[in-house]
Amino acid sequence: MDQGALNLIWLVLFLPLLGSLIQALLGGWVVRTAGEVKGKRILGALAVFPVATSFALGAYLTYLLIGLPNTERSLPPVSLFDWITLASIRIPFEVLIDPLSMTMVLVITGIGALIHLYATGYMADDRDYPRFFTYFNLFIAFMLVLVLGNNFALMFIGWEGVGLCSYLLIGFWYKDIANAKAANKAFIVNRIGDWGMTLGLLILMAVVAGNFMGQEQLGNRWLSFDVILPRVGDVVPFDSNLAAIIALLLFIGACGKSAQFPLYFWLPDAMAGPTPVSALIHAATMVTAGVFMLNRLHAVFLLSPTGMAIVALIGAFTALFAALIAFGQTDIKKVLAYSTVSQLGFMFVACGVGAFWAGMFHVVTHAFFKALLFLGSGAVIYAMAHEQDMRRYGNLIKYIKITAGTMIVGWLAIAGIPPLAGFWSKESILGGALGNSVRQVWEELSYGPVHRVGVAGRGGPHRSYMTRLTWLTFFGGEERWRTALASASPHGDLHEPEHAAHSAEELGHEGSDEAHDDPHGFFFTDDELAARHEEHGHPHALEPSHEPKEPPPSMTIPLIVLAALSVIGGWALAAGDTFKNWLYPSGLPIVEPGKPFRVTRHGWVGQALLYLSIAAAMAGIGYGLWVYRKGLPESEGDESKWHWFRRRAGKQFGYDEAIVDAGVEGGGAFAVALWRKFDAGIIDGFVNGLAFLAGEIGYGLRVLQTGIVRTYALWILIGAVAILVYFYNVLSSLGGAG
Repeated sequence: MDQGALNLIWLVLFLPLLGSLIQALLGGWVVRTAGEVKGKRILGALAVFPVATSFALGAYLTYLLIGLPNTERSLPPVSLFDWITLASIRIPFEVLIDPLSMTMVLVITGIGALIHLYATGYMADDRDYPRFFTYFNLFIAFMLVLVLGNNFALMFIGWEGVGLCSYLLIGFWYKDIANAKAANKAFIVNRIGDWGMTLGLLILMAVVAGNFMGQEQLGNRWLSFDVILPRVGDVVPFDSNLAAIIALLLFIGACGKSAQFPLYFWLPDAMAGPTPVSALIHAATMVTAGVFMLNRLHAVFLLSPTGMAIVALIGAFTALFAALIAFGQTDIKKVLAYSTVSQLGFMFVACGVGAFWAGMFHVVTHAFFKALLFLGSGAVIYAMAHEQDMRRYGNLIKYIKITAGTMIVGWLAIAGIPPLAGFWSKESILGGALGNSVRQVWEELSYGPVHRVGVAGRGGPHRSYMTRLTWLTFFGGEERWRTALASASPHGDLHEPEHAAHSAEELGHEGSDEAHDDPHGFFFTDDELAARHEEHGHPHALEPSHEPKEPPPSMTIPLIVLAALSVIGGWALAAGDTFKNWLYPSGLPIVEPGKPFRVTRHGWVGQALLYLSIAAAMAGIGYGLWVYRKGLPESEGDESKWHWFRRRAGKQFGYDEAIVDAGVEGGGAFAVALWRKFDAGIIDGFVNGLAFLAGEIGYGLRVLQTGIVRTYALWILIGAVAILVYFYNVLSSLGGAG
């Protein structure tokens, strides 16, 4: 691949950043100069174009990379400039073009471009349109830095950057206190994870520095991935405990960013942000950053079988735990949020058993169907006057056929029904769990067999709750928003619609016709505009007379594209081990005897588990349909045997409250006690004691200030005599010594 083609990667990286700068610096001016209608049309195009162009360039580079022999696909790093230069270290601003990074580039920019297009319609009536796309484009730029960066420093910059953008977008409607609190919660929980990642990186860099610094053959680029990762095994194996510590600290960072137990509980609250944010950041891209990091640094994790086993076990537990919690949710976006947590757990299982490529395969297919489901939920919310409680839906397939059809595809894909995308990636994970087992103590505890059965049978719960979501939303026969459900009265478990708390003034609905005109003729018809004008004359509320309408093309076209990818994407990547063979040059391990993992062939056992997984999918869907065929079990007064379970699942089985009570409130009480004992007692006591001592000394010396001249003369005389006596004694001692 020639240098000119390689340099295109800088356009891939910087175009979204340029788009963000244009929105930030010129967005307000464009709207004021061109008017609300034309201005938002221009800004929408300027938001979508950089991301779409980055995708096109990334696809071209990937095409060139595919044309190279397998052994030549990990290209030399492409450096732009020397970023940090010290005596013995040089950290260039350089990117690494290989199958792993380009896979993530295509997911980020491809899915990102579709969601940007969707957002131009979804956010069309928002006053802060330029600010939204400033953050949205900036997120894409930071995410690309994270996946393309060729050293720890650039990865960390991207890692923190996407966290910042997540905070800004969750709290986009910051005047709503619930949104502000959700943003703070996400930011703080991620800081806990980042603490672990930072320590892990620092220890790893310290170990590397102690062994590689000064070696002439490595130059001074020893923090670059292409230099350190192939050699990390030469450094750490002498101390397996050190390898485990590094792996577990890095895993803590992955748990924070990818919402794994025990740091998962920020993600459901992040649904307070606009739906496009939920789709792009909290479903398809940022939350998979932890999985990407495990893949990029897999050489470190493979040095610790204990660390790998913990990754797999935490992933399996999170997958099951989050799936059970989803049963108790009534907010359509929160169901999908817990579904995301569960699916991320599945990806960590793959990495933990050494099937790194299968984890990345599920990252890709999950981006297809989960972005589809989130965008579909946004279309439903739009059609239902921003109502998010599924108990007020029902029979919507009659009104929004495109949305319903595409979401049904997403439902079947996430359920793992062949031949849709989810089936292929999940079976790859199952195959990885079947083929690889961790040695040493975990084998003695029968970790491998227990884990394989758990992976095969785990699929039932998430298939059931996704069936519940689909049935409550699109089927059931009853249009429940037209009836006064007892369970729809104000209860603690009902959630405010995502726009409900925003005043007309905050959202830019001042009542002028221009404020409600369609900024894009492509997006809304005149009748829809009139309906939106009436809708925003008061807080969003679903009324019995409401007639749901299909969203405009800007929102349905991305749904159709994602539905198509959910149908054919998994098959296309799985055929002939296409994806596995594509990722192999990135160094994703092929497990061999003598390594920390080994391959075991099970023959008919593998076939049996494959059929067991398909049976679990069908059973989960069948159970969901059977439960909801008669009506709405969640209705007020329901005393069925599962009622207690739904209520507890809706409250996360008390975990979030326990964390808040024990962690936040307990930490606050400890801080108050520490303040009273240390700050008030010691620090304040020391400062106040000095002041008191100075005051007392001053008070004692005050008696000398009589104002009488002869008294002052007496003290001067006494002082002079004392000085003379002192010097007389000094001179006498010197004379005696002489």
